[in-house]
Amino acid sequence: MTHTKSYDKVFLTGCDKTTEWMLLWFLENFHKHNKKIPIIIGDFGLSYDMKYQLENIKGYDTIDMSEYEYLRGWFKKPQVMLECPSKQTVWIDTDCEILGNIEGIFNLLVDNKLNMVQDLPWTERTQETWHNSGVVGFKGKPEILRAWAHKVKMYQTDGDQEVLHSMFNDDIHRLQYINSLPNIFNWLRIQLIDNQDNDNKKVMHWTGHKGKLKIQEKIRNG
Repeated sequence: MTHTKSYDKVFLTGCDKTTEWMLLWFLENFHKHNKKIPIIIGDFGLSYDMKYQLENIKGYDTIDMSEYEYLRGWFKKPQVMLECPSKQTVWIDTDCEILGNIEGIFNLLVDNKLNMVQDLPWTERTQETWHNSGVVGFKGKPEILRAWAHKVKMYQTDGDQEVLHSMFNDDIHRLQYINSLPNIFNWLRIQLIDNQDNDNKKVMHWTGHKGKLKIQEKIRNG
């Protein structure tokens, strides 16, 4: 069912047929801990079987992104955020393992900004402030989201996170448009390598190729 109704609050994710193998694992973890706020699926080019299962068997609301076929994979993310029919939205990548109830994240969203967790490993390695786009919350459709979606259409380069980072001249400029969320809402795989962990983390983000291997292992082991 492509989206037909509007929501007050909604979680949002999305993928195509090359990454949909993570989707049911992601959704199972999400529903294990979160019961009140619904989740919508962005259809970035799902297989027919997955679309049928999501819509007709599981009853998920989906957002058809086929008109943006020229955008590759994750570059559809900012656009589907704009398309999402909700007053408040939190996007989560499908390579994120939901470990707890994250519905309280909506209480932390700030108007007119993208609400994201700082990418501490990348910040340390580059000596520039970075924010990770695996979890992105926002109220309404802030101008920075529209600008990000527009720039992604022009520059499908390294990744949507890199495109967003390139839009800021310095940290003062960044602070105008980004509100930093607590690290527990997007704990990065590289942080574990850097011996940084937190037993209270609510989202474990298995980034990169090695992260996907970890997810495959978790799926195999149930």
